[in-house]
Amino acid sequence: MSGKVSMSKFISRDPHLVITALGSDRPGIVNELTKTCADYNCNIIDSRMTVLGGEFSIMMLVSGTWDAVAKLEGALPNLARKLELTTMIKRTQPREPKRSYTYNVNVIALDTPGIVHEIAGFFARMDINIQDLESGTYAAPHTGTQMFSLNMIVDIPADTHLASLRDEFMIFCDDRNLDAVIEPVRAI
Repeated sequence: MSGKVSMSKFISRDPHLVITALGSDRPGIVNELTKTCADYNCNIIDSRMTVLGGEFSIMMLVSGTWDAVAKLEGALPNLARKLELTTMIKRTQPREPKRSYTYNVNVIALDTPGIVHEIAGFFARMDINIQDLESGTYAAPHTGTQMFSLNMIVDIPADTHLASLRDEFMIFCDDRNLDAVIEPVRAI
């Protein structure tokens, strides 16, 4: 009936650093960034890397001892200049665990402006946090019609009536001619 209730069993108290970088795509960027993290004894906890148009984009969450993170922070501006990247770094804290159900949301529709905004608005009104979101467009087979696809992971508060939420979301999608699925994330 319901998705996995997520609560972290271990929260590292080591300092955390979010690193974002953007620059022209070319081989070796990931190697240089990850090597620098390893050189300063920082652990990459989470990362997202992609190419958008001709630009490479990365976000990483790293942790390490206080001095390791401080040294990495100091080294990143020089590395960014060397790799011709625009970077931003920010200290952060581990995410506090909350009782929630983790669900996967998939949407496919004809591509029209504002779909991501409308879907994000639906979940914001329901006080549901979007943990991860990926969207894109593609040409439909045979017709070449521009299609839209979205996949996201959401954290639904544990006190939410899941059947009612699912019904409301499906009505919302039907009203906009969106083909959608919302289902619990399955543990592997």
